[in-house]
Amino acid sequence: MTLALLVERANLHLQDLKPRYQLETAPSDLALHVLDLDMAGDRRTTRSLSGGERFLVSLALALALSGMGTHGALAGTLFIDEGFGSLDADSLDLAIDGLERLQSQGRTIGVISHVQAMKDRIPVQVEVVKTGGGGASKVHLMT
Repeated sequence: MTLALLVERANLHLQDLKPRYQLETAPSDLALHVLDLDMAGDRRTTRSLSGGERFLVSLALALALSGMGTHGALAGTLFIDEGFGSLDADSLDLAIDGLERLQSQGRTIGVISHVQAMKDRIPVQVEVVKTGGGGASKVHLMT
């Protein structure tokens, strides 16, 4: 029952992030399948998704999960590390657009990334620069 609710909420986020896909649970176990709506509802395993597709589905699931423990409201702060480097340009734009929509709703979104396109679109950045051995570093706030 909880998995069904998680999938239902993830599908709402997928409508914004990548409307081509919809998640469903497998009837016999707890596996997730992806319906490819551009391919007449073709059912695919999550393992068949590209890196960018998998990232967007994972983001939708993370957003859905963040609302599960807060009585349906999304968590106020979301940090994302990794995954952006696996996205093609169109998928990266979709992911950033989705994160910007969340930010415009009053959410605080933190992204850890080395992807230049992310750096170009994020107006406030914290840059950590290694200054030598022993774990020393400098922190720069860029606005």
